[in-house]
Amino acid sequence: MSTKNEVLSLLIANSDSFISGEEIARTLGVSRAAVWKAIKALRGEGYAIDAVTNRGYILGSDNDIITPELIGAHLKNDIEVLCYPTIDSTNNEAKRLLGTGKTNTFLVTADEQTGGRGRQGKTFYSPALTGVYLTLVLHPMKPLGSAVSVTTAAAVAVCRAVERLTDKKPQIKWVNDVYLGGKKICGILTEAVTDFETQTVTSVIIGVGMNIKTVQFPHDVENAASLNADIRRAELIAAIADEIMHVADSPAAEYMDYYRTHSMIIGERINFIKNGVVTPAKAEYIDENGGLAVRLENGEITTLTSGEISIRRF
Repeated sequence: MSTKNEVLSLLIANSDSFISGEEIARTLGVSRAAVWKAIKALRGEGYAIDAVTNRGYILGSDNDIITPELIGAHLKNDIEVLCYPTIDSTNNEAKRLLGTGKTNTFLVTADEQTGGRGRQGKTFYSPALTGVYLTLVLHPMKPLGSAVSVTTAAAVAVCRAVERLTDKKPQIKWVNDVYLGGKKICGILTEAVTDFETQTVTSVIIGVGMNIKTVQFPHDVENAASLNADIRRAELIAAIADEIMHVADSPAAEYMDYYRTHSMIIGERINFIKNGVVTPAKAEYIDENGGLAVRLENGEITTLTSGEISIRRF
């Protein structure tokens, strides 16, 4: 590890108190000049580092950059973290990395996406430095049927992370959009890599895009808003990744009640679109597999599954 990264690790580990240049130098076995050079380099990368005479250095409270070190400082799980200033799509990069033979659990993040993707071929607006754009790759090695609920699990994980770190109360619009105050703040795109011979899911790619402080949206982006919470992106990224790993490894029964209580669609009159046909219905309940049971106008109950429909509230 370079001196710069070692200094950063010490600052992160002592984030609640000052640490003197002399102590840093002694701990790392380097000169005071090397410490100052590292501090200067870190500031050049965007880290806010406060310095007070006779007290030393401390990470500023306004740091909102994302780096493997800052995200890793908040992670509870062993996850490799890769950060990019700009990328086409974190999901795309995850696929490229899987193509090189990566088999570990890893997290791809970016300050900006130039080609962020959503469900059904839609785009996800991802301007620089105003949101959280991440993809977590897991390797469940499970039968295809048992891996279907990962989308539901991811929505639960995002809401739990937001509730743990803020006073916000998000809701889930079936199947995997997260809303706040009736407006969308987060989209989730899950993709699977499957061994067709064994019908086993070898890797799951879970993409999450959340608006944190985005103010202006393109005219074609409808009903969007931001989290608007005083929170550091690195901490939120780590919380989401940890929650996804926890929930995805749990039986669906353990988180499905949470999903139901956070649903914004149950009891609502809706339109669903299937095979190009718009059908009015009433959302009745969410079943044990995450399917949405709806009552048609003729009284018939039918269950909708992800990938077949989109929901539009009246």
